[in-house]
Amino acid sequence: MKITDLVSFKNEELTDFSLKENAEAMRLALKKRRKTLGKHQDICIDGKEEVTEKCITSVNPANIKEVIGTVGSASAEQAHRAIELSHKKFSEWKYSSLEERVQLLLKTASLMRERKNDISALMVLEVGKSWAEADADSAEAIDFLEYYARQALRLDQPEELVPLSGEENVLSYIPLGVGVVIPPWNFPFAILAGMTSAALVCGNTVVLKPSSDAPMIAAEFVNLITEAGIPEGVLNFCPGGGSEIGDVLVDHPQTRFISFTGSKEVGLRIVERAARPHKDQIWIKRVVAEMGGKDSIVVDEDVDIESVVEGTLAAAYGFSGQKCSACSRVIVHEKIYDKFLQRLVEVAKEKISVGDVEGNNCYMGAVSSAQAYKSILNYIEIGKKEGRLMVGGGAVGIKGWFIEATIFADVSPEAIISLEEIFGPVLAVIKCADFSEALTIANNTNYGLTGAVYSNNAEHVQRAKKEFHVGNLYINRKCTGALVGAHPFGGFNMSGTDSKAGGYDYLHQFSQAKLISKKI
Repeated sequence: MKITDLVSFKNEELTDFSLKENAEAMRLALKKRRKTLGKHQDICIDGKEEVTEKCITSVNPANIKEVIGTVGSASAEQAHRAIELSHKKFSEWKYSSLEERVQLLLKTASLMRERKNDISALMVLEVGKSWAEADADSAEAIDFLEYYARQALRLDQPEELVPLSGEENVLSYIPLGVGVVIPPWNFPFAILAGMTSAALVCGNTVVLKPSSDAPMIAAEFVNLITEAGIPEGVLNFCPGGGSEIGDVLVDHPQTRFISFTGSKEVGLRIVERAARPHKDQIWIKRVVAEMGGKDSIVVDEDVDIESVVEGTLAAAYGFSGQKCSACSRVIVHEKIYDKFLQRLVEVAKEKISVGDVEGNNCYMGAVSSAQAYKSILNYIEIGKKEGRLMVGGGAVGIKGWFIEATIFADVSPEAIISLEEIFGPVLAVIKCADFSEALTIANNTNYGLTGAVYSNNAEHVQRAKKEFHVGNLYINRKCTGALVGAHPFGGFNMSGTDSKAGGYDYLHQFSQAKLISKKI
């Protein structure tokens, strides 16, 4: 496709698996994927695969004895060299044509679209996403590439400046340099693709350090963009343990920026280390960080309880609550509290099943890892002391890391499970006296990512728009499911730098403005 033929951006359609032909195609994709289990992927630096002393083993969270595959685990020396070679390659790539970079994203998106079920099947097996969640992840990855390709063209247009007699003034955007991209495991394809493609299309080179909980999906992206024709050395695949190579990548004097999505603790550590200059470093490093949330849904007294229950459960238990945007607190007006809680519990027991999602007959799958499993169960035990257990409250099954959908009622706004990010299928229900108290509670955490308000009171809705301090606020709908282009995504406070992924100005994070003034 010629970039001059590009039509306006449109979000990728989601697959309707209720249609027999779509469900059968997904089953075939899963069957095909199963034949590739156990394969190995080496790290790749400067276009050359390298053997490593250590490997990262990826297992199926629904059956932890089943190995999905292995990837090489880079040493500190290899990580150091990856940055140096990326810096060398940057001297070429920064002068590549915008058309070449845009075409790279469009070609990669086209390959993703052709193999969407195959990609989704890998996510079902490696991170336990349901068919619908995996399909949405694949679609979002396509969206990111298509959207950023178009935004790069927009960014290339001359900025409108104040005319000055006797001078010709032009403001343009140029690339930064070597970027370290550290994506999460929970949106292992979409967020990785978005972070990486944004940096690349702006003319930067990238060292990609994927999550050790989703390395095979990361390898899939690298293989796709390689097939699409990315020049050798522009993207370097460097999996490895954070304790072994994380600091090396962040501290290197030739690292120009770090793009990170993950926990608050790791994100703050990156910000701190990136702020320290090192020998031969000639720039202030830039950090683009998205660091999680503790997201609330506020329920006013005048709502349709059925629709609120539906939205709350979808936001709380989609992908087992393992989303930074997931609802982990629902703050309910006291006048409808008992009725809402009763219905919430009834529907949760009826609809939120847990089990192996490969067969597409369970709402929730296993949580991502042994570490997550232990942490979530620990929070559940804390919750049993801080609230009234209404649903769930424990682990299920023996083959994988399965945890029941859990609801605690009568939780204090100051409780541990009300304030700390759990990142699992645990929902705290909090009673409030009025809308003012609801907003006070909604704003009482260190985070500020997403939130939702269900209300038919126009005055209350206007107050929420002004006072509910989150980067993404949703009215009369759930607080998850941001779409590229429609819902630029990023949060306040300890939720990150509010860089608004999927927004029109996101590419500014990976560019720097240069003004050229010529006397005429």
